[in-house]
Amino acid sequence: MTEQHRQNGPRVVCAGDGFISAALLARALEHELPGVRTELTDSGWPTEPFTGVDGVREASGDPRVLAELVRGADALVTHLGPVTADVIEAGDGTLRAIGVTRGGPVNVDTAAAERAGIPVLNLPGRNLGAVAEYCVGSMITALRGLPSAAARLSAGSWDAEGFRYERTGPELRACTVGLVGMGAVGRRVAEILGAFRSTVLAHDPYADPDEARRAGVRLVSLPELLAESDVVSLHARLTDQTRHVIGAEALATMRSGALLVNTARGELVDHRALERALESGHLRGAVLDVFDPEPPAPGDTLTARPEVWATPHLAGASTQVAEESAGRIAREVVRVLRSRS
Repeated sequence: MTEQHRQNGPRVVCAGDGFISAALLARALEHELPGVRTELTDSGWPTEPFTGVDGVREASGDPRVLAELVRGADALVTHLGPVTADVIEAGDGTLRAIGVTRGGPVNVDTAAAERAGIPVLNLPGRNLGAVAEYCVGSMITALRGLPSAAARLSAGSWDAEGFRYERTGPELRACTVGLVGMGAVGRRVAEILGAFRSTVLAHDPYADPDEARRAGVRLVSLPELLAESDVVSLHARLTDQTRHVIGAEALATMRSGALLVNTARGELVDHRALERALESGHLRGAVLDVFDPEPPAPGDTLTARPEVWATPHLAGASTQVAEESAGRIAREVVRVLRSRS
């Protein structure tokens, strides 16, 4: 660290947006490191689309603005800023850390950062609480038919038919819930379901059997999970092996009247096969927060179906995710700055 940095504190560029703002990032940094100098810039996301730039994806903002700001900076902290090779090159020589408030730093050219010797810090599992709550809350509302009932009432129709036995839905304590994937989010969902006294199954070839047992989860094969579950909730990573893991064959294997919940990746589900399963009445319904493509193509009929509760990729959006992510990345960046001073 130069003598000027010792006197004035390190300089950190904060690149935020409408969810995790530059001001929120700056406040977290100032709390962790009094005297830090921050420069702020915000993109227009979520109202502006992601930036398509070589080497990064799911990014928002102008890399030229970031490149100008990082000259002479000690660190860059961002949520969605496009940290391209040009941005990293502009900060080469002084930039000592790049902090990204996301589970995976897909908006950073990590290869360029590695060549420059700049560590990229990110936050695995940052939104697991929000996603898990969304999953369990959506199971309750969809099983009971509440989204469509609310839509009918909003349209002016008082539907007392919802009290007919054949239209009522089960409580979670009477349900077997199958989790496809037992990562951080899957484990938290299992923990919450335990409080509802649900029977919880999981399929994950990489899961620790002892950990699953402690969580009250029984590990089974995918066909067994699909056949025995009243609710199937997806928490798997997208790989070549998991793409369309819920296709026509898997949907046919699912218990009649079951509910499908997907908050992971849209590509895990064959949406056309899902629509056919809903049309036939084989499935009770589906909760979809992710899509393929995303956003859905204009005129997509799946999201308009009354059995589908669709939300625009909001499962991970909560006040706590924004505030705690800013605090966590600030601590990580400050730790690196102090270690490299």
